[in-house]
Amino acid sequence: MRVLIAFDKFKDSLTAPEACAIAEEALQKKQPDWQLTPCPLTDGGEGFAAILTRTSQGEIHQHTVTGPRRTPVDASFGIVTLSNIPAQARGLLDLPPSIADSASIALIEMATASGLALLRDAERDPWHTTTYGTGELINRAIELGAKAIILGVGGSATNDLGLGALNAMGLCFNGSNGNTISPPTPDTWSEIGTLTGNLPANTPPIRIACDVDNPLLGTNGAAAIYGPQKGLLATDLPHMEKASKRLATLLCDHQDKPLASMNAPGAGAAGGIAFGLMTAAKARLLPGADFVGAWLDVESHLADADIVITGEGCFDDSSLNGKGPGALASRALELTKATHVFAGQIALTSAPENLHLHAITPAEMSLPEALRDASRLLTSVINDKF
Repeated sequence: MRVLIAFDKFKDSLTAPEACAIAEEALQKKQPDWQLTPCPLTDGGEGFAAILTRTSQGEIHQHTVTGPRRTPVDASFGIVTLSNIPAQARGLLDLPPSIADSASIALIEMATASGLALLRDAERDPWHTTTYGTGELINRAIELGAKAIILGVGGSATNDLGLGALNAMGLCFNGSNGNTISPPTPDTWSEIGTLTGNLPANTPPIRIACDVDNPLLGTNGAAAIYGPQKGLLATDLPHMEKASKRLATLLCDHQDKPLASMNAPGAGAAGGIAFGLMTAAKARLLPGADFVGAWLDVESHLADADIVITGEGCFDDSSLNGKGPGALASRALELTKATHVFAGQIALTSAPENLHLHAITPAEMSLPEALRDASRLLTSVINDKF
């Protein structure tokens, strides 16, 4: 029996590689004759750089940067050789032909520098968080010779339009009395009157792995949809929208870009960092799930498997919207594979036919206890089902 084990992270509990390793160990003991293929998944958030870098024999680099609340954090990014990236994933990157196969390509995970998981609940407030550290990681990758940047933007703590990252990369934000405002967090935006400077001429192509299509502003925009989980109060949304529109207009004018850039699908990704980098750094969006699937050769692994095991912290209706474990499960069902989802919580309104769903958390268990005990719970339920 050939089994594909492809978990995403269990948020605040298990990384994707950890969940895969736990399932693999349990199945090895229970079914020693089975052939097991672990394939950790990532959506551009936690684990993005490490998983893809490891798959392509790259190197992880550590660097201390400015965290989301301006305190130092230890962040990391990967460097891989272009020729080691699978051909289908290289095609999706659509890099200039002048970039040689031997070129270094950086994999940067926004969550390691500007992520929500870096903050305690009381610290989560998008008026005061910045992407400056993500810009510092980009700078460091360029210093190491990266000829292109691939940025995963899941799990951000910010709603600063990427202005912090652009500030770190060379853009200046000036107050009315001539002072420089750095980093330009939303609580300081009212002081900003002009923008000066530009990004260095040697800034390489930037590709943003992203599956959301939210515009920057409006009822489906960055602040309205993702602000609450980052600590934005409902009463503050109109103020954040107005401030965001003013700063976005200043950036468009400074870069001689149309104001309609704010409406581009995906501009609202990760608190608008996609908008900022597309406007000032000519970044392009990548279909994140397709890109990661191509990099990890998920389709071939699916074709070879008799059983597919996947899961994440909470498997709900949003999981079936074309990314992560939901996308994998849907594709496995199309291929008539026996498909099992293990999750901390199952919260589907309607489950696809033939999909085997397993909640690993007992109904009476509290969330803090479940997060602490996820490893044992996952092992126990896998042993029970196989």
